[in-house]
Amino acid sequence: MTETTTFTPPPDQPDGTDAQTAAVLTFPLMKAPEPAAPPGEAKPGEWEAELPDTDDPEAEGLAEGAPVDPPREVYPPSVAEWMEARDKSRVPVLPDWVKLPDQRKAVRKWAIRHYSAVMGYHAVRLPCIYTPKVLYYSPRGAWRWSAAIGRWVFDAEGKSLRLAAVAAEDAAEYLRLSRQRNDRVRLRGVVAGIASMVCLAATLTLYVMAPSWLLLLAVAALMTTLGVVGAPADRPLIDMAKVTFRKRKLSSDIVIRAHEVAGLTSKDQSIAFPRPIGRDGDGWRVIVDLPYGKSFKDALNAHTKVASGMDIAATQLFLDKDESSERRVSYWIADRDPLAVPSGKSPLLGATRVDFWKPFPWGVDERGNPVMATMLWLSLLVGAVPRQGKTFSARTIALAAALDPYVRLYVFDGKASPDWRKFALVAHRIGFGIVPKNGIDPVGHLLTSLRELKADVEDRYHRLSELPLHICPEGKLTPEISRDKKLNMPLILFVVDEVQEYLQHPEHGKEILALLVYLARVAPAVGVSVMTSTQKPDDKACPSELRDQHQARFALRVGAYQVSDTILGAGSYSEGLDASKLLKSHKGVGLLKGMSDDAGIVRTYLADGRDAERILTRAATLREAEGTLSGDAVGEAPAPEASATILDDVAAVLGKGETKVWSETIVDRLATLRPEAYGPWADLEPKPKAEALTAALKPFGITTGQISRRIDGEQVNKRGIKRDDVAAAITERNKKREAE
Repeated sequence: MTETTTFTPPPDQPDGTDAQTAAVLTFPLMKAPEPAAPPGEAKPGEWEAELPDTDDPEAEGLAEGAPVDPPREVYPPSVAEWMEARDKSRVPVLPDWVKLPDQRKAVRKWAIRHYSAVMGYHAVRLPCIYTPKVLYYSPRGAWRWSAAIGRWVFDAEGKSLRLAAVAAEDAAEYLRLSRQRNDRVRLRGVVAGIASMVCLAATLTLYVMAPSWLLLLAVAALMTTLGVVGAPADRPLIDMAKVTFRKRKLSSDIVIRAHEVAGLTSKDQSIAFPRPIGRDGDGWRVIVDLPYGKSFKDALNAHTKVASGMDIAATQLFLDKDESSERRVSYWIADRDPLAVPSGKSPLLGATRVDFWKPFPWGVDERGNPVMATMLWLSLLVGAVPRQGKTFSARTIALAAALDPYVRLYVFDGKASPDWRKFALVAHRIGFGIVPKNGIDPVGHLLTSLRELKADVEDRYHRLSELPLHICPEGKLTPEISRDKKLNMPLILFVVDEVQEYLQHPEHGKEILALLVYLARVAPAVGVSVMTSTQKPDDKACPSELRDQHQARFALRVGAYQVSDTILGAGSYSEGLDASKLLKSHKGVGLLKGMSDDAGIVRTYLADGRDAERILTRAATLREAEGTLSGDAVGEAPAPEASATILDDVAAVLGKGETKVWSETIVDRLATLRPEAYGPWADLEPKPKAEALTAALKPFGITTGQISRRIDGEQVNKRGIKRDDVAAAITERNKKREAE
């Protein structure tokens, strides 16, 4: 159904008016009142609440709530805290490169190196490139100079104004400008004439009276000036002596944009800048306060996105945490990738000797600041994929130890590479590979050294506790004790490169693992440090029970963040430490954790094979002069191990018909049989003497028991062994040898 509305025009409207196409309808302006709600009931959409009236006598005991905000006068609660806050917020007067001696020295060396290169670059090009350019452009420069002087003398700059007056047919203005031009030309002509006469007289005087070198210098200066004036603007006369890297000025807009695209800000909250953006070395320093609710961890997780927002590589952006606030982040944005810049040769090349008790140079950080290493009271694990500088990084530490003549070195290389061969000049014990060669079993030599060192560590604990207080005040090793040859407790560095090769040995792998775990856990406290390196830090090749004993970790480039976490320790990835982000070009660069309170990047110094040989030759001469060369370095074989022949020796000292023998008696007989191996046991008290034999026989499954004997009419019980147990152990050992 369609409804049609007919519109009739008013009588006063003239004819011919277009017909109306719409009608105006009137709507009520007031809403019809709703029916009142019954008493005691609320309308829909409304609510009522009965609040107590404090003026009501029945509201006794009610009071307004106390304010929860502390008064301003309690901020800060103490003067010390106020001063500490001011200390943290104070901007340093001088930058670090001015205050710190190491950085001043680095800047001075850089300035000498840089400007020497610049001067050499230009000196080579002066006769063959710059001089022909000057001679070629100097006529053009003379013409430009003459033309400029002529334009100045004849007032060429006012010509446009005079032409404008002529075009406007302004005779008065033209006459005024003409008189002004004539006055200027007369004055400038006189000045130019006098200057020409003075220059001519000076030139004649110089030509007649000046020495030849001064005349040549004046001609060279004039020609150079004319050449600079005549050179094209788009083709400079002098080449650049350095490459200009991609570098831009950082602004607050760029920083805000980076945080926006990284999702660290919102519409209502943006970042704040507590300090101005400024240059810091070869980069920019930016300190920002993230929005409330965001933390340093969020910035770490968004590291790549923030770098993308700043239009730089991720390897150019470095984050530091601020201790004053969880949401404050300090960024350092490098002008170029600092990790791809070589750190240079090791300073050990110029060192005559090193004090291993003090930190020594190992490398530099991302900003070029020196990184000092120390191996006191800790063990170090180094891990990386092949060809990333793992061995060279570890070898630098061993080279520093070699330059201290009072540090005893143990070096074992599981891959038998040439990298460690020259350490035979100074190492107390050294071995290469896992395959016997030239009558030497390297695995057996490592096992003997580990056992020897374990016994030494146990002995050190006892001897340090028994030393007089004036020698050892706190029962700990000191520099004086370690350098006392009579006490024989020097610092020891035990190096095992490619440790997985030894740990996977089918026969001795488990014992090597147990001994390394013991030394890494217990030995550092008495001056014996362990440094192991591996390219397979998984649980099979390098079990966690060994990795977890290393207090310090150094991870170079690895394949995945899980491997990085395995080397650096669980939770390192959440702290922003991820060695998988390092590039293949970052050789010798790694993340160091645990050697000091701070964890960070280290670009280790380089000491190649020739450098290492020079350092080790110097170290051998130094040790020979101090009389500290020992062990394999001077051809001293390790002392015979009691455990290697203990079964045969015990069987040899058992008398015919003896089925049970006291342990003390066997030890005395063993000392008579082989005093060089068992003499120290015989010097012990009866109980320790028996315990030493028990510990030596335990790996073969032989246990001791109480043996009763009647002596002088009295029954005496002491611990001893049975002949049958010894015979069974020898039979079992021989079966294993035949099976092999």
